Amino acid sequence: MSRLLGVFPNLITEGLKATKELLRMCHLNEEKYVLDVGCGAGITPSYISKKFGCRVVGVDFSEKMLSLAKERAKRGKAEKLEFKKADAPGLPFEEGTFDLVISQSIVSFVQDKESAIKEYARVVKPHGYVGINEAIWLTDSPPSDLNAYVRCISGAELKNAEQWRKLFDDADIKEVEIRIYKTSALKQYRDEVVYIGLGDYLKGWAKFVSMLFIQPEFRGYMKNIWPSRRLLKIFFNHIGYGLFVGRKPE
Repeated sequence: MSRLLGVFPNLITEGLKATKELLRMCHLNEEKYVLDVGCGAGITPSYISKKFGCRVVGVDFSEKMLSLAKERAKRGKAEKLEFKKADAPGLPFEEGTFDLVISQSIVSFVQDKESAIKEYARVVKPHGYVGINEAIWLTDSPPSDLNAYVRCISGAELKNAEQWRKLFDDADIKEVEIRIYKTSALKQYRDEVVYIGLGDYLKGWAKFVSMLFIQPEFRGYMKNIWPSRRLLKIFFNHIGYGLFVGRKPE
């Protein structure tokens, strides 16, 4: 549901706009073999396959998301697509399999972030790219109540740009390029519509409204988790998103 509300950190990635920028930074072309970790409903793998015509593998730990991803790929007639069940810290691939490994709004939710980034580096080929798109702290000392709220609601542990950079360094990923962006609630809603598609977006909102009316437990849950006016006011002053791309050395 946080993907609809536009105020929680698993959405602070600016959708297709950020995905396109991430892929440009990774120098993607039709010859590349791509792994998308945490592919969810398959939006990014389907986009890559149709836009670039390259081979793409999407992995996710959720069977439900993988089912949706396969349906989306079939509906969109995307080719050269494969989906597997896997988690970021334990990828079921041989060393040096892919030309490019990407993930978006995934590692923030992984407890062992260092192992996840090292796995990305392990399965990418020498001189291949690792690229992530993650919500980040824009400030070195975010308010403690905002930090607690983000952790409580989403389970995400956000980092600032330097902390993400260190994870790349520890995984021996070189030539790291970093781009940091601020955003807003309006941009998040707009880019979510573009990324998901208007039809699926409206279906999501319809389901959300329906649950509010017919499920008292859900209504109570939403009332309890809704952020205070203060947190809503300061949210986008402290949280943005970052694109981090580096290369595996020879």
